Amino acid sequence: MSKEIHYSNEDITIVWKPETCIHAAQCVKRLPKVYRPKEKPWLTIENATTEELKEQINACPSGALSFIGK
Repeated sequence: MSKEIHYSNEDITIVWKPETCIHAAQCVKRLPKVYRPKEKPWLTIENATTEELKEQINACPSGALSFIGK
């Protein structure tokens, strides 16, 4: 079973599967104020709207990012 890490706000939960990630950096390029790989935690969900997050997640080329919620 692959590892999953969850990041949540009131509207959405982002699910990241690090073992699936191909490090294409599309998340960082699209939302650099949310995805900051050199920081911990690397994902700051409150720095974007739910719609911005969903749009970026749907563009993830590896499927390592998904979401649960509205």
